[in-house]
Amino acid sequence: MTRIILVRHGQTEWNVGAGGGERFRGRVDLSLDDAGLAQAHALAKRLADRPIVAVYSSPLQRAVETARPTAQQLGLPVQLLPGIIDINYGDWQGLSHDEVAQAHPDLYPRWLETPHRVKFPHGESLRQVRLRGMAALKEVAARHDGRVILLVAHQVVNKVLVCAMLGLDNSHFWRIQQDNACLNVFEYRDGIFTAVLINDTCHLHN
Repeated sequence: MTRIILVRHGQTEWNVGAGGGERFRGRVDLSLDDAGLAQAHALAKRLADRPIVAVYSSPLQRAVETARPTAQQLGLPVQLLPGIIDINYGDWQGLSHDEVAQAHPDLYPRWLETPHRVKFPHGESLRQVRLRGMAALKEVAARHDGRVILLVAHQVVNKVLVCAMLGLDNSHFWRIQQDNACLNVFEYRDGIFTAVLINDTCHLHN
């Protein structure tokens, strides 16, 4: 049995709406803010006694900075895993929700109501994220068969991966909550994923 710990990165300014509201982040390479750095260290404390053998991260700074404290305390490198990089929002990247609603009055409501049917202009769809994300996840799970691994990714990526591991299609996207610096734990055996924890943030409230 392989145990997969899937984490969402810590907080950035664009998560909390600094400068005009929460913004679509996507491939914009943001750093953690002070709260996000504190969350990363809280996460490392939570995972200090876990027998993690490998730490993988999206290539974006906010994910790497979240993974780094845990990797350092375990004496492991942070290995970049391009397959779990954040979704490409295309023309929406960097915009606030209000700006997108005004610029794309037809597509924005569809994103909120039927996200599995949306492909962002000059960007990706949830299906594309799911295909690349699950391929990467299964690759590293097979590489560390029977061990514990940590992956640090993003809200959209995690929501899609959790749906996939639970056997749900992408229409359930909005029913999966993924808070900053949350962790999810799944066991993987014989091609089957079993959920142990989803969106756990108790380490942030001690």
